[in-house]
Amino acid sequence: MDPMLVITNSDAGTADQQNLDLALAIIRESASVEVAATRNPGELDGVLHRAGSRRIVVAGGDGSLHAVVAALHRRHELDGKTLALLPLGTGNDFARGTGIPLDIQDAARLVLKGEPRKVDLIVDETGEIVVNNVHVGAGAQASRKAHTWKSRLGSIGVGGLNLGKLGYPIGAVLAAVNPPSHRLRVEIDGRVVNDVDRPVLMVAVGNGANVGGGTEITPEADPEDGLLDVMIARAVTPGAKLGYVAHLRKGEHHERDDVLYLRGREVSVRGEDFWVSADGEIYGPERSRTWRLEPAAYTMVLPG
Repeated sequence: MDPMLVITNSDAGTADQQNLDLALAIIRESASVEVAATRNPGELDGVLHRAGSRRIVVAGGDGSLHAVVAALHRRHELDGKTLALLPLGTGNDFARGTGIPLDIQDAARLVLKGEPRKVDLIVDETGEIVVNNVHVGAGAQASRKAHTWKSRLGSIGVGGLNLGKLGYPIGAVLAAVNPPSHRLRVEIDGRVVNDVDRPVLMVAVGNGANVGGGTEITPEADPEDGLLDVMIARAVTPGAKLGYVAHLRKGEHHERDDVLYLRGREVSVRGEDFWVSADGEIYGPERSRTWRLEPAAYTMVLPG
């Protein structure tokens, strides 16, 4: 078995460290392992500089995976690396969408015995990457509020439970009270599919299916199929919003008449100010953003 470089977060809590120890005990039975804890991009860059040909195991959540992939992309080293994931985050949406076990011991066994496969990547016009999903509108508002509550609750623990996990449902509830609509022009592969005369509740561009700890926002997205899934929700009246949320909870929202569900290789969103949630990272307000797919951009260890 190839040697492994396990990258973890220096700020991980006690419960995460206990889970990591369980995983490392399994991996070390079959491979040599170096564990490197990082807390900022500079430290991460230094660790990746000495990675060599070792398999890189990300011990963390979607944010940690995003950080490692982004750093390798900036270094022009992503294509030559094989990555694996030990899901220790609050949402673990990439793991959910690809079938990586959330049980940490099963995930450790997958690191050793899984199948290295090529997966796609989303890249915007500034060179920033998205591993899993990017969305604007009401979903980004939910993510903004969730991030606030996740930070407030993240330091509170009850037994082995990190209350930061409650940030996502709290954010969704707060955003659902009065979700905004936006006048946005959406183009897919150069074709206008929604113009500013048709307000939208949200737009999601998915390489993976899940956001917010298991909500299937682009339920048919597959990071290996060479296409982006685009979900445009036009549910802007009070009644339509309630219906949309109810169907969203069941993963059936994309079947509604006021939802467009399309596929393509490049998506542009322009119009009045909007916030963006990309792999859970919030930025904005923006007036224009374009995302394109890089197919088979890197190798990830996945279930066979």
